[in-house]
Amino acid sequence: MKISARELLDELLDPGSFVSWDRAPAEIPATARYRAELRAAAVRAGTDESVLTGEGRLRGRRIAVIACEFGFLAGSIGVAAAERIVSAVERATELGLPLVASPTSGGTRMQEGTVAFVQMVKVAGAVAAHKSAGHPYLVYLRDPTMGGVFASWGSLGHMTFAEPGALIGFLGPRVYRALYGRDFPEGVQTAENLYRSGVIDGVVPVRVFRRIVHRVLNVVIGDPVHSPVVDVPGPDAAAVPDDRRAVWDSVLISRRPDRPGIRELLRRATDRVPLSGTGQGEADRTVVHALARLRGRECVIFGHDRAGQTGENTMGPAALREARRSMQLAAELRLPLVLVIDTAGAALSREAEERGLAPEIARCLADLVTLDTPTVSVLLGQGSGGGALALLPADRVLAAAHAWLAPLPPEGASAIVFRDTGHAPELAAAQRIRAAELLADGVVDRIVPEFPDAADEPTAFARRMVDAIAGELAELRSRPSEQLRAVRRLRYRRLGLP
Repeated sequence: MKISARELLDELLDPGSFVSWDRAPAEIPATARYRAELRAAAVRAGTDESVLTGEGRLRGRRIAVIACEFGFLAGSIGVAAAERIVSAVERATELGLPLVASPTSGGTRMQEGTVAFVQMVKVAGAVAAHKSAGHPYLVYLRDPTMGGVFASWGSLGHMTFAEPGALIGFLGPRVYRALYGRDFPEGVQTAENLYRSGVIDGVVPVRVFRRIVHRVLNVVIGDPVHSPVVDVPGPDAAAVPDDRRAVWDSVLISRRPDRPGIRELLRRATDRVPLSGTGQGEADRTVVHALARLRGRECVIFGHDRAGQTGENTMGPAALREARRSMQLAAELRLPLVLVIDTAGAALSREAEERGLAPEIARCLADLVTLDTPTVSVLLGQGSGGGALALLPADRVLAAAHAWLAPLPPEGASAIVFRDTGHAPELAAAQRIRAAELLADGVVDRIVPEFPDAADEPTAFARRMVDAIAGELAELRSRPSEQLRAVRRLRYRRLGLP
């Protein structure tokens, strides 16, 4: 059975905390038949329109809410409903409240024609203004969400989740059948398929979505009572290892399959909320991104997942578009961004070339240099090629002791220079790719030690790295954003010059 608007609010909000913001729907020109339909819909649904708005509390935190009622003319959005939505969004923006929206709708109200159709423009504009002001906008899609509603405010969330089994799409199956004389392909317009395709972030019941909202708001707004910020010591010069191992040893160590990666770092985080895909129909399982708090320091985390990279299955253009989504999310929510580099290199394939791998690397570089929020880049293991460079520009760059950064894997560089792979160790040393040399050359700001190898002490190493990241975040948060941007742009101006 479909979840009604009031059932949704009851399950999402603290008991008895909802306060309606709604006034009587605006009078619009209507035929006698349409007026009769509106009266019958109100009796059937027990609401005066297809949408309810107001505010309530979620685990004690004040939030604004918008919930569609499918029982009122299939949740369709006309002029009065759109005006109610816009008024609620603008009020939430004015009050500085996070906004949770839960559409369920057949789309535009056909009885009101084109004038109803174009209402989605003003709704999208109001949501965009709310996000531009730095306030969270979270979406929970219910069964069904179709048409103009999905194509406007239903798809603009900082994070978007959906009810299990929900029908979600642009063109409804009934319309498709009427227009083309055949059924729409099965299994496409489902919440689960859209999650797999990278359109939405997850498929969960309302009670789980409530927990997700709580975690997101803990990260974005903070939870000083239950999760205090922990003061983390700054860099300790004595902690930088004096490691005399050969450069090639570090390359081999970085490739150990049991070396801790980004997932081990996230296990030491609190209030983790995973994101999935680009939000635009792409997902790359070689990367991971999430909202989280590291030792009480809030951030967006994005990085290469060594567990998801096997053989030729390395990061492609979609992974970099996911990276740019994380950059945009960090900027919109005024959160620091943490980037984790751990890749054998970007994908070498026809698909990667045709879908714009090189241009996406360029866009990542440009976006990071100009990003209006603090950034920390972490060279965790392998750092090969443009796929690694795309995540490097940051206010502070940390490196694990055996991490490295190079234009190509050393074997690839050897193939270019010597036409074989046997000179890889020699070239690795000559190119100064190891963390210690990167520190001396100014590419890296700080080395996090391994005793003697992160794979032999995964828990201790992950804690040490998280401590280091949190310390940098604490220091960067105290600097004006204008100063950060200016220093970041100048960072590489004289690198390598006498």
